[in-house]
Amino acid sequence: MALTTGQAIASIAVMAAVTFLTRVLPFLLFDRGGQPPKVVLYLGRVLPPAVIAMLIIYCLRNTQFAFGPDLASLAGWAPQLIAAAAVVVLHLWKHNNLLSIFGGTVLYMVLVQAVFV
Repeated sequence: MALTTGQAIASIAVMAAVTFLTRVLPFLLFDRGGQPPKVVLYLGRVLPPAVIAMLIIYCLRNTQFAFGPDLASLAGWAPQLIAAAAVVVLHLWKHNNLLSIFGGTVLYMVLVQAVFV
């Protein structure tokens, strides 16, 4: 269903207003020279590791740990666990969220498409 011109203009205006408010709201809530509230500092320290832990759990939620004599049973869960371990090691080593996520993703794709075919 196509939008009319008025609907398109209204949609763009709402998106622009929301984008502007998300950019300006921190400056309105916190004064410029003072320290941020303690809850903001706490969340800034706690949330990144929690988000990475949730991503790892989400990625491993449907993994079936089947052990069998053939390589097919190993190919079902080994790439996920190897990539998840790589994410943890990269994050503990470099403390860089993007490097951890992208490194684990690239390793997983290499394992799935080249090693465990």
